[in-house]
Amino acid sequence: MILNLRFLTTRKNVTIYVNNPADISVIVIYFLVVLAVGIWAMVRTNRATVGGFFLAGRSMVWWPVTSLFASNIGSGHFVGIAGTGAAAGIAIGGFEWNVYIADLHNMTVSTTLSLCSIIFCTLNSLYLQVVTLPEYLKKRFGGQRIRIYLSVLSLFLYVFTKISADMFAGAIFINQALGLNIYLAVIILLLITALYTVTGGLAAVIVQRCLSAKNLSHVKAGCILCGYLKLLPMFLVVFPGMISRVLYTDEIACVDPKECDYYCGTSVGCSNIAYPKLVVDLMPNGLRGLMLSVMLASLMSSLTSIFNSAGTLFTMDIYTKIRPKAKEKELMIAGRVFMLFLIGVSIAWIPIVQSAQSGQLFDYIQSITSYLAPPIAAVFTLAIFCKRVNEPFSRSGLLVALVRMITEFAYGTGSCVGPSNCPTIICGVHYLYFALVLFGLSCILILSISLMTKHIDDKHLYRLCWSLRNSTEERIDLEEDDWTDDQDSDSVRKDPSCWKKAYNWLCGFDQGDAPKLTKEQEAALNMKLTDTTEKPLWRNLVNANAIILLTICVFFHGFFG
Repeated sequence: MILNLRFLTTRKNVTIYVNNPADISVIVIYFLVVLAVGIWAMVRTNRATVGGFFLAGRSMVWWPVTSLFASNIGSGHFVGIAGTGAAAGIAIGGFEWNVYIADLHNMTVSTTLSLCSIIFCTLNSLYLQVVTLPEYLKKRFGGQRIRIYLSVLSLFLYVFTKISADMFAGAIFINQALGLNIYLAVIILLLITALYTVTGGLAAVIVQRCLSAKNLSHVKAGCILCGYLKLLPMFLVVFPGMISRVLYTDEIACVDPKECDYYCGTSVGCSNIAYPKLVVDLMPNGLRGLMLSVMLASLMSSLTSIFNSAGTLFTMDIYTKIRPKAKEKELMIAGRVFMLFLIGVSIAWIPIVQSAQSGQLFDYIQSITSYLAPPIAAVFTLAIFCKRVNEPFSRSGLLVALVRMITEFAYGTGSCVGPSNCPTIICGVHYLYFALVLFGLSCILILSISLMTKHIDDKHLYRLCWSLRNSTEERIDLEEDDWTDDQDSDSVRKDPSCWKKAYNWLCGFDQGDAPKLTKEQEAALNMKLTDTTEKPLWRNLVNANAIILLTICVFFHGFFG
């Protein structure tokens, strides 16, 4: 595998496109608005609790839930999907539409993305009130092994497919527009992103969108509108990528390694610059700056979501095992420090992203997802829909995936000029077919071992499985919560200094003098948070829209297929 750390620094006659007042003004105004949103989140939201920081107090209405789309369609899509469209054609657009129907290739848990969100949020709302998905598995199966296993696996996915790929994609845009070195561009992005992520908390970026919604109708409406928006990438991303290949054939479709290295700094291919090249070359002043701002907004939305989600996983599922009596402030600090660690590892992984899968970013993302996600999909699918399943042994499926992934990276994926030397028995199967096989293998292993072991009584599964979701019986948890906030609200607190107050406010540690709730108020609040009733009008409206959305998706598959 060839790792070119120079990226575009060796190109001759690098043109700086964003060097006019119109573009610069648009970008500056955008960043001022971003900082204003972060400051507003700091002032308005209670960030001193885990629920307030990571779940925005579960008070979001339906339209911010739609920001699922903003986080899903990041700069990695504009670079990756457009690049693959330029290299291979229209077929890549099916990846975006396949989230509506059963798509085992993408391992979206054999149902629609929106339906999965609604199903889990229904279970979560029914007296679970969990913050992370591994926390749900702990309630479902008991014990710590499966929870820690899923947490660590999810963090691996964040590093290998999310953070590093998004940073690389954003750096390509900045490099094309300003001619900056890729690592300098990454540092600039991270400084701006971290400024309002670490201080603003979830209100600024609204991570765990569905879990933050105020009721089930808002969850459904947000997910369905997000589904409508997912129809657009084919027309807004894939087609422009194909157009770019026609306009800039020598650069985008380069074959000779020396030419590719000259044009984009990597010898395996230059398809990743298809969309950025189109933006900086064809758009007029002002509009070019606006487009670059949109790309940065998309990137920062994705990164902030990932940082908060990763911080939540580490804090609630791993750190509480090390420090079960940790207070809120300690958990918040631990989560933020862990974010910094993830950033460092992801930056170190960028050269791998640059050269993997013949230089096609989206193929790289999907290949890693296909290696690591199927065991997760199998666990959650069976946990929700099959109550006979006990603690799953999907770790064997992960070992198979790791053998494939490590071997492929060791030998490299090759190119049309120099094929990979990876053994056919390991790398000969396309990664999408490998994902399908791995998903089936994981399901078979989990079901087989569960049928040979003792089942879990229904008293431990009320409202944890789909078949028992409407049960009103009191559930006996298999294991008590690891962490509870044991801070004594009646204790006398010392008045901190002005500097201490400013520090606590900036980092979200100051809870203020919020009044203590009575038992009646706590019961009323809990009833509100766990209420899943829906008004018939809104329920019928969102259900009708779901049917319309699926119909449109099927039509598009037939028309373009």
